[in-house]
Amino acid sequence: MIRVNFNSKQTLVQEGTRVLELVEKKERKNLVVCQVGAQIKELNYILSEKNDGMTIKLLNLNHAEAGRAYRASISYIVAMAFYRLYPDVKIRFSYNVSRSIACQALTKSFNMSRAVEEITKEVQAIIDADLPIERVTVTIEEAAEIYKKFHLDDKIEILKYRPEQTVHLYKCGDYYNYLYNYMVPSTGCIHNYAITPYSPGLIIQYPRHDLDAHVPEFEEEATYCKTLQKAYSWAEKTKTQTVDDINRRIDRGETLEFVQFCEAYHNRQLTELGDLIEKEIDEVRLIAIAGPSSSGKTTFCNRLRIELLSRGINPVTISMDDYYFEKSKICEIQGKPREKLDLEHINCLDIELFNKDLFDLINGEEVTLPRFNFKEDRREKGKTIRVEQNVPIIIEGIHALNEKLTKSIPKHQKFKIYIAPHAQMNIDNHSPLSVTNVRLIRRIVRDMKFRNCPAAATIDMWQSVRNGEFRWIYPNQENADYVFNSSLGYELCVLKKQAMEALTKISSSDPQYLVANRLIKTLKYFRLIDDDSLIPCNSLLREFIGGSCFNV
Repeated sequence: MIRVNFNSKQTLVQEGTRVLELVEKKERKNLVVCQVGAQIKELNYILSEKNDGMTIKLLNLNHAEAGRAYRASISYIVAMAFYRLYPDVKIRFSYNVSRSIACQALTKSFNMSRAVEEITKEVQAIIDADLPIERVTVTIEEAAEIYKKFHLDDKIEILKYRPEQTVHLYKCGDYYNYLYNYMVPSTGCIHNYAITPYSPGLIIQYPRHDLDAHVPEFEEEATYCKTLQKAYSWAEKTKTQTVDDINRRIDRGETLEFVQFCEAYHNRQLTELGDLIEKEIDEVRLIAIAGPSSSGKTTFCNRLRIELLSRGINPVTISMDDYYFEKSKICEIQGKPREKLDLEHINCLDIELFNKDLFDLINGEEVTLPRFNFKEDRREKGKTIRVEQNVPIIIEGIHALNEKLTKSIPKHQKFKIYIAPHAQMNIDNHSPLSVTNVRLIRRIVRDMKFRNCPAAATIDMWQSVRNGEFRWIYPNQENADYVFNSSLGYELCVLKKQAMEALTKISSSDPQYLVANRLIKTLKYFRLIDDDSLIPCNSLLREFIGGSCFNV
């Protein structure tokens, strides 16, 4: 017998008991996975002596890790449905608009639009059958044979980068697959989803943990969708769609070439931006830049300014941070004590003064700007400037695309830029790489290098950062005149060494281990680029690894 803490009380259970057996059948419907100690496990996880004294938590769709497992499970079932109906058709999953998964056919002759109804029916039939999904462990050689049977050649290729000699797979009936995530115990656990035709394939929607476990209403996001399509097309043309594509370039000794053409893609986007702004320079008075954390905004702003300088345009940069209210004023506005303030809220900024200063500057007036002293928590007198005609003002920050912040400036005088990495990259065809994870890896490396902040502390604050992004940044991205894709196809190969050093310091008993382990599982498949001399000094990646010429 072993002791576990379950449902807030200590319980004796037999070794070999599955976690699911501790739960009454009527209570199982809304459960997805469990947490045993600091680790996520399937509900079919078998308890053993090593779990003695551990706490077991049951996780439903209000938990982030449960949400990921649910998403992987519905994707698994869709892939299974395709195999049952069209065994020779290859498909690829990727993240898409409205926080969904897109499914496209890689088999060019396959007509996806005609198959959507059949696929939808087959998915529901698999769910109705409530088939067990079992985790099995096999050798790499056995996994290769299984993947070969199911025509999963892309998964065979990724096996050679796996450091372990065994592989976890998931078996459902006679179907095998692995989507680099935990799974629900049976197909019947999937009870809320939507499959919708969306050219050139279909969209899979699933409950979101951050939306109270609801499937969000599908929203057409034209700007974001176009950005993803461009990213997908670029990755397809340059053969950088999967980890294997990327690793092959390094194995063939093409690292310098790889780095350079990724950087050239950034250069091309900057040239496009310069052309657009130059074309409208008689009207553009304000360039507003926003993007989520670790998108590379600082380096981007410097490089955009240089691009404009090369065209005879000499922009002036104004820091939005200088328009913060003192914390005592924010306490008064928000009606909260200091320790509970939402410092990312737009009401932390003196919007009226910001608009007045922008209005006056754009109309040729001389303005004395404020300067916020964060050490003293007070606003001070800053420099006095005047902006000449046809000289745009650049602002950058979390609220830069929010119309409330620049309400005194007519829309036709504003050029809005949204920046974020939009990598359309997969570990294999069924396992898209999370761009949010890429940003978190960037931030972990940067915080460790420049802020003496360990990975655990960065992970602790990440959810708060994400909450702010969903509230203040993403709702305004569709208003952008240009979306800059700050992804670099080679970046995880460079970030891997420092990120792994930071993440492996987090113990399996630490609360941050859930996230750390997920990031490690992604990074381990990438070949290492250890020579950072190959990376230009003005590269956006230098903002995170150091050595940027803009920091001199």
